[in-house]
Amino acid sequence: MLSLMQAVENGANAAETLQEIVPILMRLIELKNLKLYLHSQQVANYAVSIAAKMRLPRDEIERIRVAAILHDVGQLTVPNAVLAKLPYLSTREQSVYKNHCNAGSAMLENIPACQEIIPYIRYHHERWDGKGYPKRLKGVNIPLGARIIAVANHYDRFINPCTQHWVKTKKEAVRELNDHSGTAFDHEVVKAFVDSLG
Repeated sequence: MLSLMQAVENGANAAETLQEIVPILMRLIELKNLKLYLHSQQVANYAVSIAAKMRLPRDEIERIRVAAILHDVGQLTVPNAVLAKLPYLSTREQSVYKNHCNAGSAMLENIPACQEIIPYIRYHHERWDGKGYPKRLKGVNIPLGARIIAVANHYDRFINPCTQHWVKTKKEAVRELNDHSGTAFDHEVVKAFVDSLG
């Protein structure tokens, strides 16, 4: 397997570089935390479903897929002791955790092939009502890819009926998403996701 630096230097074009970099970063995430690795894959699956339902262009769907699979790459910088306590964090631990959006962006900032996906990773914890982080962006000022990842991330992390600790029926999950529509999340993205769930 190529090193991350070799992948960046050897990439003939953006697509090839991403095909080399993503598996390396995903392996690091897997070594850090298997649940985080599985979560990343699932968020990517949901994000693609949403983007396809919204009839976005194929190249944009692919950008969203890659950003979604790497959305938590910044958590490589978060101590395991902090991750193990989620969601019950002290104020200091919360600050360390919240920095993962900026940390993930910083990891990718010198890789030309990643420039278009960096905003999606940096802003996936922003909220439609402007109460998110790290920049308190509001509404359409949040990149669409980040808005899509936010819904997919919330669903998988907190209300996915398939996760062990947060078992909810599909009906309850849909109701919770709708309850957050227009406040935490873009209502059009929530609608597309609910529609994609069938």
